Amino acid sequence: MPILEIKNISKAYGSHRVFDGLTLDVEEHQVVCLIGASGCGKSTLLRCINGLEPIGSGEILIHSDRVSGPGVDVNALRRDVGIVFQSYNLFPHMTVMENITLAPRKVLNQPAREAEVQARHLLERIGLGQKANVYPDSLSGGQQQRVAIVRALAMGPMIMLLDEITSALDPELVSEVLNIVRDLAADGMTMVLATHEMGFAREVATKVCFLAEGKVYEEGPPEQIFSEPQGERTQAFLKRIVAAGRL
Repeated sequence: MPILEIKNISKAYGSHRVFDGLTLDVEEHQVVCLIGASGCGKSTLLRCINGLEPIGSGEILIHSDRVSGPGVDVNALRRDVGIVFQSYNLFPHMTVMENITLAPRKVLNQPAREAEVQARHLLERIGLGQKANVYPDSLSGGQQQRVAIVRALAMGPMIMLLDEITSALDPELVSEVLNIVRDLAADGMTMVLATHEMGFAREVATKVCFLAEGKVYEEGPPEQIFSEPQGERTQAFLKRIVAAGRL
């Protein structure tokens, strides 16, 4: 049984149809990479899974429980599904420690001491233990993004959604963020990533989904998608990626 099921969803902004019967299953411990041209709906799909965007029809389920549509406990959903955006969204007036412990204390009612111990453990794990008491503006972009990932992990989510988390970073900072994702994948974290980093998708994904025409146009293991794509749209997209030197 998949941990996450997206069943025949549709979504439109006015006359622009983003999804038209999109269906996708994510198994526990899978790393699913969403690829496709800009505007194909990768980021919108992640926001729909997390309840930040409504869907028009269809349904989204986690462990067979519906998490889309009227009557859904959005706060409970977001405890189970963490999301990290391309912009770090750290609170600038709070220290790194305060940023990480705020939600566990306020939403999970975790004692402050327990939340701090957990936060320090996570910061040590990503090599930022010495940055607990500094403010975000003293960190590099890569460091801020790593803190944003830790802030999501501090809630103990079942699923992590990562939305183009390296796109706002300078090239030399990308690897330090991707290393965190590699470690999470090795630990068995279930993840869905929207990414333009094709080489990384090929390395870390257990399943790659190419989005086009409002659907998952083609999906499969990375070697199949990147080496032997079946669909014409997939082939054309990857040809452009190769020509641009991004794969």
